[in-house]
Amino acid sequence: MTDCHQHLWPAAFVELLRRRHRGPRLEGWTLLLDGEPPYVVDPAAHDLVARRATDAADGIDLALLSLSSPLGIESMHPDESAPLLAAWHSLADDLERDRVEGFGLWASVNVIDPDLADLATWLRHPRVHGLQVPAPALADPASVERLAPMLALVEAADLPVLVHPGPVLVHPGRSVEAQDVPGWWPALTSYTAQLSASWFAWHVAGRRLLPRLRIAFVGLAGLAPLHHERLAQRGGELGAIDPLVHYETSSYGTRAIDAMVRVVGVDPLVHGSDRPYARPTDPGLGAAFSQSLFVTNPAHLLNGAPR
Repeated sequence: MTDCHQHLWPAAFVELLRRRHRGPRLEGWTLLLDGEPPYVVDPAAHDLVARRATDAADGIDLALLSLSSPLGIESMHPDESAPLLAAWHSLADDLERDRVEGFGLWASVNVIDPDLADLATWLRHPRVHGLQVPAPALADPASVERLAPMLALVEAADLPVLVHPGPVLVHPGRSVEAQDVPGWWPALTSYTAQLSASWFAWHVAGRRLLPRLRIAFVGLAGLAPLHHERLAQRGGELGAIDPLVHYETSSYGTRAIDAMVRVVGVDPLVHGSDRPYARPTDPGLGAAFSQSLFVTNPAHLLNGAPR
């Protein structure tokens, strides 16, 4: 079974976050981000051996680790993001050198000024299974067009893209503190809105530009496909189901997943847990559905098989 979406920070990455004097930064194990309440990190959640034991107990053969895009690293000035991205990708080298089984990585790149040569190198790494892109970088059709050369590199490598929520927009003169909103607030407001916007942007411009790119949206794309009736009322249309678009299921359960199946079918759905920030979910829709969700569909996303 495959888990398409987990998070785990290597030690070098943690150390760099602790050296920073502005968000994203760590004070001990408290994560401070612009736009989000402080988050107390469990150190055990970033222990590779412990994570593998937990995954094995759940029957997960391969977990794909991704950089936490809400940190905003991919949208920093390139000079600022470079050491953090290097520390992130060093995990792929560590996994390969130490022959640690059960893990792969999503590569990440600066989306303000992408280093395409560096990205091409990482896409050839045996532990890298594709590229993660923060949803705000694909917020509208023009943004998709701007990043098309970067996405085309992934397409040419016959690898997929994972669209993940990015940093929360901070309004001038306002900040989000612990007493302002509950801890779940960004995940239920900004994150879902970002994912929905990126899905609609892809719907309008993506496939025309990148006809062979496999792409997956975290969190069921913010449930954007469920708005197909409203889309039609406002002058658009869902059209034919795109066989190369996938929907990762983290943080959702039986009702939302069942609703998505009624719109896009079973084949596009892939399992992701978002560990350690959420728990894996089996929607309990039968053995055949579970085989598709945990095994067959992730294989199609990662390896490219016709649906």
